[in-house]
Amino acid sequence: MATGKYLSGFAPLPTEISRHAKPSNYSEITTTYDTRPTTEKGSFTIRLAVHNHESLWAWKQKPQNVSSQEEFSFRSKGLQLKKHIEATLGSGNLREAVRLPPGEDLNEWLAVNTVDFFNQVNLLYGTLTEFCTSSSCPTMSAGPKYEYRWADGITIKKPIEVSAPKYVEYLMDWIEAQLDNESIFPKSAPFPPNFQDVVKTILKRLFRVYAHIYHSHFQKIVSLKEEAHLNTCFKHFVLFTWEFCLIDKGELAPLYEIVESILYC
Repeated sequence: MATGKYLSGFAPLPTEISRHAKPSNYSEITTTYDTRPTTEKGSFTIRLAVHNHESLWAWKQKPQNVSSQEEFSFRSKGLQLKKHIEATLGSGNLREAVRLPPGEDLNEWLAVNTVDFFNQVNLLYGTLTEFCTSSSCPTMSAGPKYEYRWADGITIKKPIEVSAPKYVEYLMDWIEAQLDNESIFPKSAPFPPNFQDVVKTILKRLFRVYAHIYHSHFQKIVSLKEEAHLNTCFKHFVLFTWEFCLIDKGELAPLYEIVESILYC
């Protein structure tokens, strides 16, 4: 793998959705709760947790006859951490941005960042759904040596071979279910004992989407002029997961040359 072709440049993380990834029905969120605009592109639905200056990592779609004040509760700590992320990312120092702020709770920090990484990968992959199809990518792979099969342990207990777009569809549905499950990502109660294990699984599987993008669609990313954004998002992801030992080293093998260049540059 020619590491240099992937790491041709890094751009500061954008403060808004890039022009390629922005859904056609996206609008600036100005209310006091999060919403999830969606758009159909190919066979994949882009789901976003859109954060404005008042919103948090926890969200739900607003029910028809329930006021936002009744339905949406907020974690003030989560809001503070979200603002901290935005401030430190804006400085351009990603190594500093991933560190746990002094005096803050680790699980809160993991929760806020996990939602952001979910959004980033969702948006990046959303730009490729026209090109990542069951015909072009009949298996979820990262080069010739690595193939990923899907199982969630509940509806699909035995790993099955699926196309890349189907794997990503299953994955995004599964992650969304975890984020919506208040016994795992609580709004007010303490985090459960297995919280960090769930976060590790989410991030391990999001890494697989990055691996597939780099191995199978990087030239398309270049043609869309998104390589700097992809590289910066991946660098942020790698530095964060490495800081808190969230992904086993063996899982990083498909992109390990890139990972090493990020960690030891």
